Amino acid sequence: MASSTLITRERIAAMEPRIRPFVRHTPVLRVDMADFGCPSLAVDLKLECLQHSGSFKARGAFTNLLERPVPEAGVVAASGGNHGAAVAYAAMRLGHKATIFVPEVSPPAKLDRIRSYGAELVVGGARYAEALAASESFAEKTGALQIHAFNQEETLVGQGTLGLEIEADLPEIDTLLVAVGGGGLIGGIAAWFAGRIRIVAVEPEGAPTLHLAFEAGRPVDAPAEGIAADSLAPKRVGEMMFPIAEAYVERSLLVSDDDIIAAQKALWDRVRIISEPGGAAAFAAVLSGRYQPAPGERIAVLVCGANANPAKF
Repeated sequence: MASSTLITRERIAAMEPRIRPFVRHTPVLRVDMADFGCPSLAVDLKLECLQHSGSFKARGAFTNLLERPVPEAGVVAASGGNHGAAVAYAAMRLGHKATIFVPEVSPPAKLDRIRSYGAELVVGGARYAEALAASESFAEKTGALQIHAFNQEETLVGQGTLGLEIEADLPEIDTLLVAVGGGGLIGGIAAWFAGRIRIVAVEPEGAPTLHLAFEAGRPVDAPAEGIAADSLAPKRVGEMMFPIAEAYVERSLLVSDDDIIAAQKALWDRVRIISEPGGAAAFAAVLSGRYQPAPGERIAVLVCGANANPAKF
């Protein structure tokens, strides 16, 4: 299956007005890195952390539910938390049943959000891969529609609408930094931009899924550890996104847990933005100096999730 024929700019552009009634156009905040103790540099933060359900995942969830027929058994999803919350929210808004499988590593803030949307929540297994297996078994038994967090064309198309929105908000940027787990977000965004800007992936050192895939030339199993394991640690990146990443993602940078924690704290302390570890990973690359911009380079950073408790920062 050729991803390039399924995840196109035309399809993303056609989908955007369909999901627009259900998703927010999230704001952009321009910050000066001097306020964070770094050399002065203007950075635009796209605050998708303010999206419904607390992350960008709402875009892919609504795309799936609007594009695919939903049976009486409803929908089922496996998730570290954010995708499950988004599917639960979309199902609630559109009047469908939802069953969400999450691993034991999922934080209480995400579990509470899923429950608040009226979904059936099943917690079990140490990591996302085990929750995914349980959700697949449930779908087979009940006939529920399975909505994959990243390896699903509708999911990629939905996340691609964020690329369209970023271009509308920030037409002059040179570089966009995006956190990567399974790759649905960066895959959709990269399909939209199609090489017209530099896209840089950022991953935790404990879960280098795209980094290892680039080295191997194909998706391969990676460790699934670290502070962002609930959102950025599937076994491997999706098969559908990888050709897009090979074509349009310049490289993958790795950041440490300490870098991510520092980014979370800095976003909260200096600009009062709540971000979960996965949501702060891309900013961590700039704050830590792992990403070094060229003189005059115009940079944007995607802050993609906020399902966290700031009292723990």
